[in-house]
Formats: sequence, structure tokens, C-alpha cells
Amino acid sequence: MDFQYFLEHVAYLAEAQLPAMKAHAIMAPIERLETLQNPINVINTPRTAAVLMLLYPKKGETHLVLIVRNAYEGVHSAQVAFPGGKYEDTDSDFAYTALRETQEEVGVNPQEVELIKPFTPMYIPPSNFMVHPFLGFAKQELRFVPDPSEVARIIELPLAVFLDESIVIETRLATSYAKEISVPAFNIEETIVWGATAMMLSELKEVLKSVFEYKT
Repeated sequence: MDFQYFLEHVAYLAEAQLPAMKAHAIMAPIERLETLQNPINVINTPRTAAVLMLLYPKKGETHLVLIVRNAYEGVHSAQVAFPGGKYEDTDSDFAYTALRETQEEVGVNPQEVELIKPFTPMYIPPSNFMVHPFLGFAKQELRFVPDPSEVARIIELPLAVFLDESIVIETRLATSYAKEISVPAFNIEETIVWGATAMMLSELKEVLKSVFEYKT
């Protein structure tokens, strides 16, 4: 998608209605559907985090940045994610968290980013986090500087590829709550993106489709 064309539609994105659980459910494993309907276990107050869904130009085309996390002993080891991380008490709000963590993880200065809107928060049971996604964009090409302690690889995903239905697949995986289950996923650069990130991507995809299909 031509980046100038994207810029012409930013105002429509800001006004677009969020499909929330309806979009999340498209890419949710069956085992997660009940959690979507009843997101918070009142016994376990979730920790909070924020992530940035960052769009930017690369050779004139609109791209979305994702990261592949390093392997470690934890439930999200080596998984694909948006740049972002844990809310700190010194953060003014969740938007600040998303921008701060994006700078720490991939080296993007917050001053280069314009936020469009917050997206639907998502509860992640395995790590007991409530994650607050934000949609933003940069007007200039970006040079990413990944933090080697957290980021194994950066994925620069063309928006046109992201919106192509051929990257949506069904695959079988071992998860934190089942030895092997069938899950919907995105196949991005031969990398399987599933779970919470896929569900947040699904909401972004539905919003983008509603705006650009309406305007074309």
C-alpha cells in the first residue's frame, strides 16, 4: 500500500469503530474464547503492559514492524510480538509505556511517532498481563536498532502482505495449556504468529479493511 495513500486515511482510522472481541475471536484458539468473554480472573489482578502497532514508509510502501523475542525460560519465549513492555510506575500513561518500550526495544524515538488511537486491551492468561495496544505511525523511513538482550529479529511486514488472506493458516502447536492444539495463525516470513499477537493483529486488520475497502 502506497504510504501517501495511507496518510490520506489516517483521520478515518482515528474515527473507525473497534471490533474488539469479534475480531480477536477470529484468530483465537478455541480454548481462549471463554477467556475473551470473561477476561479477568478477579483473584489474580493482572499486571499491565502496552505495545505499539507502528506503521511507517519503506521505499514508499506502508510497513508494520514486529519483533521476534529472544529465547528464554518463559511462556512467550521466541514468540513474535509488537514492540512494547511492562508499565512502570514512572510512566504517565499506557501510551507513554508503548512509546518508551518501543524506543528501548527497537530504537525508535518517541518524537518520530504520531499516535492514532488506542485499541482494545487484551488479557493474556499465561503471563497474567493486561496489554494495551496503540496504533501509531512515523512519516519517515525508520532505522531500527534492536536491543540484543530482548529482540532476536525484526520483521518489517508490508501492509499489502498483511492484508492478504493467503497468510492466514491453521496449524498445530504445543502451548502453555495444551500439548498440541489446532490454532489459527498468520504465516509471516515463514514465521508462525499466533495467540495474543495474532488476535491483536486481527483487530488491526479488520479496522484497516473497514477503512480502505470503504474508501476504495
